[in-house]
Amino acid sequence: MLEQLIQSALQGLAGSQGLSGNQSGMTGMSPLLQVAAALLNNNGQFGGLQGLIQQFQQAGFDSHMNSWISTGQNLPISPDQLTQIFGAGRMQQMAQQAGMDPQSMSGQLSQLLPQMIDRLTPQGSVPSGGLEDALGSLARLVR
Repeated sequence: MLEQLIQSALQGLAGSQGLSGNQSGMTGMSPLLQVAAALLNNNGQFGGLQGLIQQFQQAGFDSHMNSWISTGQNLPISPDQLTQIFGAGRMQQMAQQAGMDPQSMSGQLSQLLPQMIDRLTPQGSVPSGGLEDALGSLARLVR
C-alpha cells in the first residue's frame, strides 16, 4: 500500500513538474521518480523521511531540510551538496539504478527533493501519522 501511495503521489508531482521522462519499472514511473520513491520508503536503505532528516542533520544541512518541511521559503540545494549528504558512492548507485550519470542524477534530484519534502509536509511538520498520512496528503495536493 505504501508503495502505491508513493507512486500515485510522485506521478502526480512529476506530471505537475514535467519530470515523467523515460518509463520503466514501477508502473511507468521514470527512473528518477523510482529513486525518489526509494528515498521515501520506510523499508528502504535510507529509512524514509525520518532517515533523510537524520542524514541531512548529520551532514550539516538541517536548515535546508527544515526549510522544506516548514511552511516558509524553501532553501535551494545544489547537486554538490546532495552528493555530500548521500556520499559519492550512494549517488553513483542511485544514478546506476536510474540509468543516469551521477551529475544528472544529483542535478535533477536537487530540483525534485525540496518540492517532494515540501509537499509531503504541507502543515509545516512531519505528520505524526507516519509517511502513509503524508503521502495521502501529497496525493490529494497533486491531483
